[in-house]
Amino acid sequence: MAESARASSFFPLVVLLLAGSGGSGPRGIQALLCACTSCLQANYTCETDGACMVSIFNLDGMEHHVRTCIPKVELVPAGKPFYCLSSEDLRNTHCCYTDYCNRIDLRVPSGHLKEPEHPSMWGPVELVGIIAGPVFLLFLIIIIVFLVINYHQRVYHNRQRLDMEDPSCEMCLSKDKTLQDLVYDLSTSGSGSGLPLFVQRTVARTIVLQEIIGKGRFGEVWRGRWRGGDVAVKIFSSREERSWFREAEIYQTVMLRHENILGFIAADNKGKGWAWIQHSQMEDARENNGTWTQLWLVSDYHEHGSLFDYLNRYTVTIEGMIKLALSAASGLAHLHMEIVGTQGKPGIAHRDLKSKNILVKKNGMCAIADLGLAVRHDAVTDTIDIAPNQRVGTKRYMAPEVLDETINMKHFDSFKCADIYALGLVYWEIARRCNSGGVHEEYQLPYYDLVPSDPSIEEMRKVVCDQKLRPNIPNWWQSYEALRVMGKMMRECWYANGAARLTPCLSVQEDVKT
Repeated sequence: MAESARASSFFPLVVLLLAGSGGSGPRGIQALLCACTSCLQANYTCETDGACMVSIFNLDGMEHHVRTCIPKVELVPAGKPFYCLSSEDLRNTHCCYTDYCNRIDLRVPSGHLKEPEHPSMWGPVELVGIIAGPVFLLFLIIIIVFLVINYHQRVYHNRQRLDMEDPSCEMCLSKDKTLQDLVYDLSTSGSGSGLPLFVQRTVARTIVLQEIIGKGRFGEVWRGRWRGGDVAVKIFSSREERSWFREAEIYQTVMLRHENILGFIAADNKGKGWAWIQHSQMEDARENNGTWTQLWLVSDYHEHGSLFDYLNRYTVTIEGMIKLALSAASGLAHLHMEIVGTQGKPGIAHRDLKSKNILVKKNGMCAIADLGLAVRHDAVTDTIDIAPNQRVGTKRYMAPEVLDETINMKHFDSFKCADIYALGLVYWEIARRCNSGGVHEEYQLPYYDLVPSDPSIEEMRKVVCDQKLRPNIPNWWQSYEALRVMGKMMRECWYANGAARLTPCLSVQEDVKT
């Protein structure tokens, strides 16, 4: 019992010492000066806005005096502060409220607890209640701890399975819906701008990457798996954050979804450690102090890849050529079109249209992709939203007015006309691979015979603006109606005067006629 009393006496001692070291503050108008046993550097004096306190207790036969300041905020409860209470057997404490009033000496307590003066009045019922209460509480705590541990174990095992297997089966979304169903439902039931952000993050963070299918200056493209289906994951370098943000922003434009524009699914930024970094990403990771932020853009996967890859591998029939040309023009027409209304769509110009930025779908139609350089037109304010991106379009596909810097950057139609010029070059690439009567050309890039493989702007300007040259249209195309019409459309897309060029709608009409 004496040992218990001695141990319990340490608590008030620690509390009093802490109060003495922290209770003093700046001396104000009503500051109180008190004697302080622990304030050696302050000449054994402390200041407070509350009370002076003196306490004496007996520990191991030795008297211990404590004099200190008690801040006003710690004088609780009012009228009978905790710090000012005495214990006849353990400590004698006194609080006062005048300068140095705590210099008085107090009676030293015995240091031993007294035996209870009266026998316990607890009956059997009270004792059972006292014992059963803590036992029940302990039992309840054990059950709660067990449930929490079991929950965390299940979450941990689920996460392990998500990392090793196709995670889509564990999604909180309806299991009987494919990704295409989910995108269709959520995009057509609302504004048409795509999936809600929380669904985007849920999808993006449960995709399993399978293989790399492409590389570019922005980063890498992977084929991923979600719910047993394939998706394309464009992973941007951390240095291309502006391009990632801009492309995600454009893809989520209201009412942009169209069968001939690449289907956007999700965007997410995922922080990774060293273990997740590919060898090609090490340099960027070192620049970021050993961490790597993956900027993901998830879209529909098209196994044929880009139109550039497709035309390199295959020739096309006349019907296939028309389908490619018509769908490319249809996608560009929707991109350029402004839809007025509360759920309207701004006009968008691509600014980097080329065969490598157009994908070929399984049904042989085109889907326009890579909107990182796109600009939007606000019809209400007649302003153009141009992203602060240092990248320019592909030099080989630049329109004459872009090459000689005469394009009117304040007029949205100027950007649309530049897209039409590039579309004409894409038509030329498609038509060259058309197999008519067993005759076709080898695949080549536009101006392959006039400029180097990586031409400069000056080299392109000299050919396109000064010499006014355009890709060669073979004479034998005149023998086939479809190729003859394609050649006519190309020339009308290549005019030096942008205002004289075809619009995507007229291009579609010409395709339909053929």
